[in-house]
Amino acid sequence: MALTTLALDPAPAMAATPRPISPTPASETLSGAVMNVPVNKSQTLRVERAIGKAVIGNDEIADVLPTSITSVYILGKTVGSTNLSLFDKQGGLIAVVDIVVSPDIQGLKRKLAELLPTERIGVTVSNDSVVLDGRISSAPAAERVISIAETYAPKKVINMMSIGTPQQIMLEVRFSEMSRGTVKQLGISQFSFGRDTTTGSQVAPGNGVIGGPAAAAAGFTAAIAFPLSNLSFRLDALEQQGLVRTLAQPNLVALSGETASFLAGGEFPVPTGIAQNGQISIEFKEFGVGLKFTPTLLDDGMINLLVAPEVSSLDPAAGISLNGLIIPGLKTRRAKTTIELRDGQSFAMAGLIQTDFADTVKAVPLLGKVPIIGALFRSTNFNRNETELVMVVTPRIIRPVAAGTKLALPSDRVQEPADMELFLLGKAEVIKPLSVMTPLPGPVNSVNRPRGNPALIDAAKPGGVAGDFGHIVR
Repeated sequence: MALTTLALDPAPAMAATPRPISPTPASETLSGAVMNVPVNKSQTLRVERAIGKAVIGNDEIADVLPTSITSVYILGKTVGSTNLSLFDKQGGLIAVVDIVVSPDIQGLKRKLAELLPTERIGVTVSNDSVVLDGRISSAPAAERVISIAETYAPKKVINMMSIGTPQQIMLEVRFSEMSRGTVKQLGISQFSFGRDTTTGSQVAPGNGVIGGPAAAAAGFTAAIAFPLSNLSFRLDALEQQGLVRTLAQPNLVALSGETASFLAGGEFPVPTGIAQNGQISIEFKEFGVGLKFTPTLLDDGMINLLVAPEVSSLDPAAGISLNGLIIPGLKTRRAKTTIELRDGQSFAMAGLIQTDFADTVKAVPLLGKVPIIGALFRSTNFNRNETELVMVVTPRIIRPVAAGTKLALPSDRVQEPADMELFLLGKAEVIKPLSVMTPLPGPVNSVNRPRGNPALIDAAKPGGVAGDFGHIVR
């Protein structure tokens, strides 16, 4: 900190006889006054008495220049505070003024009014910081206000603004995966020579492909013996076809700018280490259908989405064995991207078409290569798997239903069966017709409104559920 002294009436070369300094009455001294000076702007300070000397406490924050015998020119250089002392020609103290150099809030107000004329934003100064307050329309608009204020006061912006009406976004994500598998096997195995031979056959039951029962398999094993030659072998024949269809549709709701997550699945233990006492530490890993997304509603009605969906399942074939513990692997489909959509628009954000093909031939050396006859001495395995995966996202702007509104649930139309319906007809549940349902008061979701009776909501449509469930699509 430097102390700068400015003499407004310098002494002549031939100084006169010094005169005694008469004290200035306390009533004529200006103290405790505060002057705000914007950075790189100037202010003029005037007093009633002639100024003989001006002293600035820190010339790195502000500078002082004389403009007349009763006024000085103060220039703000950097954000901060210092003080200015003014003396008369006799050395008496005229004034002590606190100089506060602050960001240019007037320039900031003009810039905000120019760029965001519809927003009502308050701008004040607190020490060396800019304070923003008021009610603003959206989170993106608040981010722009802060960015503009940062140019006037870098890293010195205090945000006290509030969002007028918090926007809620519901994200519908549809996972659709189709997996087709084909396995064919034909061959000869287990040759043997000996007197104790048997002849027979066995048909193995079908084994479904992992993930669903929609698989058909037929296996045939025949043991054939030739008593005269003491030769026996086993004929293996297998043909298997499987179809797995996975469909999930998680829905999530989050405020604009906030992150929401969803998981429908489970957790499995994974050893992470061994403690000194020999105990194994366990960490649980998640699997199933998961979704994380962060929506941001833009001013033009666009919805910016940071989406990270994931579909994973346990895969014992990819597992490992560690100290006697079987740790399964994970088969994962994952995507992460940022997209922009309007309300109700859909977008296929990720797609995968994968084909796995394997053809294995096992043969007896030399004999397996003999034309025609060699087929008796080799075994062929054919395996093909096709997978198609698509992820579709649809954002919707929603709002809560009115207070006291009764909402439809998927179970509203389901009731317990009577004894005759249960024992004679074999019905485990009974679906009530729409005509006996009580109309729902208040607004109804326009997307899920059934035709014919707009006051009712059908919550038992094929392929899923429908209804308001707490929100109304705008």
